[in-house]
Amino acid sequence: MAGKKYIVFDYGASNGRAVVAVYNGSTFKMDVVHRFENQPVIAGGTLYWDTLRLYQELKNGLAFSFGKYKEIVSVAIDAWGADFGMLDINGKLISNPVHYRDMQRVRDAGEMYRIISPEKIFNLTGYSVEPIFDLYHLFSLKLNNDSQYIYGKKFLPIPDLFNYFLTGNTFNELTRFTTTALYNQKEGRLEDSLLKMLGFKKEIFCPIVYPGNVVGILPEDVKKDISISGRINVVATAAHDTASAVAGIPVSKISDDWAFISMGTWCIIGIETDVPLISKAIFKQSFLNEAGAEGTNIFVKNINGLWVIQQCRQRWIKDLDKNISWDEIVAEAKGAGPFRCFIDIEKPEFARTQPDMPMLVMDYCRETSQPVPETIGQVARCIYEGLALKFRYCLALLENFSARKIRVLHLVGGGTQNSLLCQFVADSTGIPVIAGPAETASAGNLIMQLKADGEINSLKEGREISLNSSKVTEYLPGDASLWAEAYQKYLKIVNG
Repeated sequence: MAGKKYIVFDYGASNGRAVVAVYNGSTFKMDVVHRFENQPVIAGGTLYWDTLRLYQELKNGLAFSFGKYKEIVSVAIDAWGADFGMLDINGKLISNPVHYRDMQRVRDAGEMYRIISPEKIFNLTGYSVEPIFDLYHLFSLKLNNDSQYIYGKKFLPIPDLFNYFLTGNTFNELTRFTTTALYNQKEGRLEDSLLKMLGFKKEIFCPIVYPGNVVGILPEDVKKDISISGRINVVATAAHDTASAVAGIPVSKISDDWAFISMGTWCIIGIETDVPLISKAIFKQSFLNEAGAEGTNIFVKNINGLWVIQQCRQRWIKDLDKNISWDEIVAEAKGAGPFRCFIDIEKPEFARTQPDMPMLVMDYCRETSQPVPETIGQVARCIYEGLALKFRYCLALLENFSARKIRVLHLVGGGTQNSLLCQFVADSTGIPVIAGPAETASAGNLIMQLKADGEINSLKEGREISLNSSKVTEYLPGDASLWAEAYQKYLKIVNG
């Protein structure tokens, strides 16, 4: 196939994939050559990422890519926004990184708050104070005299760790590093006062690198292992998958009247701004800032998203002893009656790994004096409608904090394949929705590789290419009065 070829690795919290992007000078096509599950492992009471298997999947993806395509220019990796590995003095990984849903860091957060308040952390960094993020885990390791902290010499978030395995070079990519809650985003530096208060060792952190730069090449041992030759660059993309997804949004014009929702295991709603937005009201509503590509700021709120329905599906498969496709679940939800019941998707119990998530949904509805969903369709519809109404609530806050009127909502990520949910979002928010492409994080990853290769000069050029290359679907709002009535009912339920 004619055109330049680039390998995109996109690691999500539940699955990953290797994609070969073929670029012809004005558009690109994506070929998914390898997909794999990302299943954590419980060992000794701790929930770990299966990091070495995930790295093996990376090598498998390289082998499949080079087996199908020749003369590949570069490779880049984006991944989810929490967790890290620590290298020892010899450059060896000390332990599998611990999963952000492991409860130890939650249990230890209270001790950290004796030293520094959540609001102070937010004011210093502009980032979230949820215990899932790296700051909390690092403190937990220190508090418990964990060998990772005692002997750790290099702190590498997940995409940086995989880049280290590929190149031998250690660095911290900016977009992902801002999600550690250790970085002062207003001043563009590691927050020394935070390190001092918590007693962290500054020397474990690596030099910051920026998206769109070559950070190494595949070494001979890696190339030999997968039977390839030639120079292949490794590029720092916007390594946080949210930053990559935002970079890849096919925005048709330069304006500030659009917002986005990245719909996956987590749903992230937000906008681009020139500077971080920090205030007491923003802190109370759990909005946050993180770095985007080319010096942009991404002002967002993380919402527990499709995780709940993913957990439900796992339970239904187990109970029925057969596979249940997403198409079946959506069809069942479509056939269930509207607005019977809702859940508050942000309740902490819904964010945890649960042995029986459908029962938890039923219990919530029972405890809030709502009709209890009984079928797969009723449970799924309860979740989907509750999520769409949560988006409406957060969109109103987003407009208030940014002093903007949002007129278009871009939906990106795997959740855009659910046409029912996309329509619910348009109906609930009352504004047009442009859904797709599902692989927006891959598009953003590619855009930074094109920039590193000198094919484009700016993010704006890259987004135009994404628009020219993407298939999107527009959803227009339906009956506003029905959803307005449902929203008032929803607010009464979630506000107790």
